[in-house]
Amino acid sequence: MKSTQRRPALSTNRTVAITVVMAIVFLVYAARLFQIQILDGYLYRRRAEQVAGRSEPVFAERGQIFDRNFDLPLATNRASFAISYVRGDRDSERSEALLTAIARLIDRSPEQLLERLATSRSGRFQPVEVVDGLDLGAVARVAERVDDFPGVAWYSRPERLYPFGELFAHVVGYVGQITSQELQVLFNEGYTATSRLGKSGVEQYYDTRLRGSDGQRSFTVDASGRRVADTESLLPPVPGQDLVLTLDRDVQRLAADALGERNGSVVVLRPNTGEILALHSYPGFDANDFSTRRGSTVFQQLARDRSGPFLNRTLQAVAAPASTFKLVMTTAILGERLIDPMKQIECTGSFRLGNRTSNCWLTTGHGWLNLRQALAQSCNVYFWTIATEYADVDTVVSYAAQMGLGLATGVDLPGELDGLVPSPAWKEDQRGERWRGGDTLNMVIGEGYLQVTPLQIANMLALIVNDGVAYRPHVIREIRDSTTGAIVQTTTREVIARAEIAPEVFAGVRSAMRTVVTEGPARFVITTPTVRAAGKTGTGQVSGAQSNWNSWFAAYAPFDEDVPKDERIVVVVMVDASNDWEWWAPKAANLILHGYFNRTDYAATVADLRRTPGALWYLES
Repeated sequence: MKSTQRRPALSTNRTVAITVVMAIVFLVYAARLFQIQILDGYLYRRRAEQVAGRSEPVFAERGQIFDRNFDLPLATNRASFAISYVRGDRDSERSEALLTAIARLIDRSPEQLLERLATSRSGRFQPVEVVDGLDLGAVARVAERVDDFPGVAWYSRPERLYPFGELFAHVVGYVGQITSQELQVLFNEGYTATSRLGKSGVEQYYDTRLRGSDGQRSFTVDASGRRVADTESLLPPVPGQDLVLTLDRDVQRLAADALGERNGSVVVLRPNTGEILALHSYPGFDANDFSTRRGSTVFQQLARDRSGPFLNRTLQAVAAPASTFKLVMTTAILGERLIDPMKQIECTGSFRLGNRTSNCWLTTGHGWLNLRQALAQSCNVYFWTIATEYADVDTVVSYAAQMGLGLATGVDLPGELDGLVPSPAWKEDQRGERWRGGDTLNMVIGEGYLQVTPLQIANMLALIVNDGVAYRPHVIREIRDSTTGAIVQTTTREVIARAEIAPEVFAGVRSAMRTVVTEGPARFVITTPTVRAAGKTGTGQVSGAQSNWNSWFAAYAPFDEDVPKDERIVVVVMVDASNDWEWWAPKAANLILHGYFNRTDYAATVADLRRTPGALWYLES
């Protein structure tokens, strides 16, 4: 009896237990379904939207850059394409395999694409631009295998083109992909991870004018990442503005050909306005190479080149001005009336100060010289005598500062250096040493601690031509609307220096400069019969250089006082000591002056000068 009564009770207990377990399981599943569908539903809907809905940038056309003629662009755009890749819940091996396959199709380095992906700050399900600068053929090869590349898309992206290659490289500059460091600084100014921006030259200085504003287009993709529908652009692109430079491509080409393949620089400007007509630096680079398959390799090679192809020597390379500084000394002598300019001083070839003997460049001596003759012959002894017996170093420093040395001109290009005009206070502060007589001797002949840029020398010469007024050098003439061509902004001349020196003093300096060309050694190379020029040579010793001498020539023309000011130009040529010594600066200036005033190119200039007996002896075979 007892066993019969226990069986129904046991069965009931099992039924209750099973029911409880099933109820618990049901409640767990119900709770999970509630969480997935209700609580977390928006997360999955958002992820689905991210996968199905995509957007791509619609890049603005970057403004073009023209020379002063406003006819042929120095920098323009050409059609190209970029490829983006959307990172989802894919492992890194799959991404690496996919991008490597694409790289082989488009003939690019897989490392280039993978590095772009690795350094991108975009999150999952966001497109990352992994390669750009592609032609239609490369994109077509990818499109043919689109099913093999889920998450890959392509779009049009204008690419920068520089039709004149190296000729305007340092002035125009180049553009490149924005770095993470640059993005941190510029993010609030509208730049994004896909932005391109100017890296040097006008491209960098006027980037906000040139870049325009990118738009955006949205579209829908299927599970394979293929585009199935487009919508209207959320934001249409706004093209950048065009820039018209003050430079003249014919003058720039003439300057480049006259300098040749010599490390150095040429500046040609109009002293009455500050307009720069030519700004050439050698060696240079061709920014078109940066967009080729080997662009990264080419860039790295140039960056490691010790000759400095990225260096704009006209305003980023400083050197001792050598005897061109004697123009400052001549101005000080006349301005302070330190000595009668007709009084003669004897040059025996050497000068003794204390226990130090310094030699003039002509060790046999120049004999008796007045101021004009001393400047023409670039006699060191004459200026050493003035500096030690008639002047003091503070006077020299004051005149150098008034004439614009030791301070950047403020040209509208990035990277300009100040240079240096040393003084006793500077030496005490920076070197912890007392100023000595030898420092004065070095300074008055443009050596020692003195450092200038070729652009500063050009502006100093402009100040002399303008009777003590210097205008800010500039390379932008106009800014124009790229759609209508209307002028948005015009650069007007701006006074940056006004020396407290009488105009007749500068007239005397100009007259002495003319003597340099008619009576000094420069008469053998400034042989153009077309225009009367005035100038000053300079030969600066550089320790450790191959031949140890920099070659300078600073000139202006026409010399005639009755010539309209707008017709005058200043030409400054500096040939670096790393070249074999050939005293090339005045020779190059002669070619530039003759070609400019005859409106001929280099070849025609050489041919014309060769018809004048003795005018081009240094190019005769």
